Amino acid sequence: MTRRVRPTERRNPLSTDSSPTSTALDPATAADAVALDHSDSGAPDVIAEDLAARAPVAPDSPLFADLGVREETVRALAARGITRTFAIQELTLPLALAGHDLIGQARTGTGKTLGFGVPMLQRVIGPTEGSDGVPQALVVVPTRELCVQVARDISAAGELRSVRTEAIYGGRAYEPQVSALKRGVEIVVGTPGRLLDLAQQGHLILGKVKILVLDEADEMLDLGFLPDIERVLQMVPDKRQTMLFSATMPGPIVALARRFMSQPTHIRAELPDENRTVPEVDQYVYRAHAMDKVEMLARILQARERGLTMVFCRTKRTAQKVSDDLEERGFAAAAVHGDLGQGAREQALRAFRSGKVDVLVATDVAARGIDVEGVTHVVNYQCPEDEKTYLHRIGRTGRAGASGIAVAFVDWDDIPRWHLINTALDLGLADPMETYSTSGHLYSDLDIPEGVTGRLPRAKRTREGLDAERVEDLGETGRGRKGGAA
Repeated sequence: MTRRVRPTERRNPLSTDSSPTSTALDPATAADAVALDHSDSGAPDVIAEDLAARAPVAPDSPLFADLGVREETVRALAARGITRTFAIQELTLPLALAGHDLIGQARTGTGKTLGFGVPMLQRVIGPTEGSDGVPQALVVVPTRELCVQVARDISAAGELRSVRTEAIYGGRAYEPQVSALKRGVEIVVGTPGRLLDLAQQGHLILGKVKILVLDEADEMLDLGFLPDIERVLQMVPDKRQTMLFSATMPGPIVALARRFMSQPTHIRAELPDENRTVPEVDQYVYRAHAMDKVEMLARILQARERGLTMVFCRTKRTAQKVSDDLEERGFAAAAVHGDLGQGAREQALRAFRSGKVDVLVATDVAARGIDVEGVTHVVNYQCPEDEKTYLHRIGRTGRAGASGIAVAFVDWDDIPRWHLINTALDLGLADPMETYSTSGHLYSDLDIPEGVTGRLPRAKRTREGLDAERVEDLGETGRGRKGGAA
């Protein structure tokens, strides 16, 4: 019985169109086809990542320098190994740099942050250039983790200028964010709730925003943020550039675009069947037994060539229990879920990015927006709710042209749910093989050495662990304190 599926390589057509429902348009003429109604008149202390590893780039893609990007931005990107545009950037930058409204349809990990971050840096002015410190650009994102990541990426791209970027999100004290706004900020990246709070208190002035970005709009819709987003949109000037990025375009997002955007160009940079598969990922599905799953996971984590690993659970309680069980078995693991305070969540993410822990156990909501390079394995410890969640999970590996491995455990009770996922994605894996931690095919499928047990030998416990990463004082107690539903 087949348990493994690896999608074949497909051609990557790039298309643009002038509205969410209009026909395809040649990228070279996209700018000429858009009517323009708008005028053209410091980051969190998180460990920096190599932005070049976020998405694949073709050797003949345009250079950032050739697109008229500011010389300081070009040099900052080159210092991180980025000189040529990714697919989504190749299409968005000519339009965005010209001040046009646009909708960018691309999944996480395709390089879309620079697709809007570079135009932002192009248009804002810093304190040495005449800025009065009132925000000129605003990025609205669905989650705290994505907020930190986007702010970090924009700050890195603009590090050679004096432009100040600030992450504004809940789960941490107000005072540092208010102080940063008082000192002056040119670019604000924030989650809807905290943005509204600070705006209503008079600390965040949105009256001078000239470029607005809604990132991962479909995720914000799923999380119930659409009313908050509309309130934010009513606070910014009508005369502005607006860019919306979303992996999918459900009806409410299309309606939002029609209400608040001016004849946006719709840009797609994805595979024709991208919502049905994840390239370069080997997928294995096993019918597992609840009492044996931790043992199976512990053995999978000792597979040859395993790098950073993300383990997904449906509930906060399960995520914490699995993380605790793995730690007791000798693995360097950390959990990320909504029952942890923001300080503890950021501690876990920093430890994972730096390699102090190599296993991150997360709930789906808490993991939204987490983008870490070097993830070789994804384990669906609990069956995802639907095919979208499944694709979102396994899409954390196999990025930037690298290969990855995705494993799914399917309990007996989850068989009907898995059948729906399998049918929707046409995986051909309707009947996963019954598998135990001692099953020979588990070892051969995932290249697990013979003799491995459910505990990591002491000689291989070489990582520093979560406690080696400090918990930042964010004005809340940190680990163990409830920080929201996830």
